[in-house]
Amino acid sequence: MLTINDLKNKMIVTIENAPYQILEVKHLHMGRGGSSVQTRIRNLATGQVFSRNFKPSDAFGEAAVEKRELSYLYAHRGEYVFTAPRKPGERYALDGEQIGDSARWLKPGTQITALFLDGKLLSITPPVKIDYRVTEAPPGLKGDTVSGATKTVTIETGTKVQTPLFVEAGDVIRVNTETGEYAERVTKA
Repeated sequence: MLTINDLKNKMIVTIENAPYQILEVKHLHMGRGGSSVQTRIRNLATGQVFSRNFKPSDAFGEAAVEKRELSYLYAHRGEYVFTAPRKPGERYALDGEQIGDSARWLKPGTQITALFLDGKLLSITPPVKIDYRVTEAPPGLKGDTVSGATKTVTIETGTKVQTPLFVEAGDVIRVNTETGEYAERVTKA
């Protein structure tokens, strides 16, 4: 059994017999009231994200999850389909709620890390950095450097990303999927 001191970001635990992923942990120390932990957690079965406070007397179980590499195939009517790289006939699907914010970083062929519990696909995690082609980019005005010298471009998945002024349509850029920020330009158009 785990205690509140063992909780860390991205850890997977069982609370009331349901699997949860810890998204954020904040330890609170209140004078005479003792300590507690404020968390943001995601129910891996439903995809629901919420905040919850835990007391030192609360205990958690370690979830027996299995990590596997999968490849993203396509999305159809709100369902995202994945396959095992060496077994193309073995397919798994998740709905948009379970995938959450990760959906905006998926493009066909992307290798992702998937979490399974009792043989059932629970959630996915895209790689930290992925290369995308810029589909739309407004012209960068050379004199417009007061606002931090960035502009908003659209990448091939339809997601908008803040980039430096020199990025143009057709360029391939690397994006950090955890923060949603531009990392670097890979190739120039």
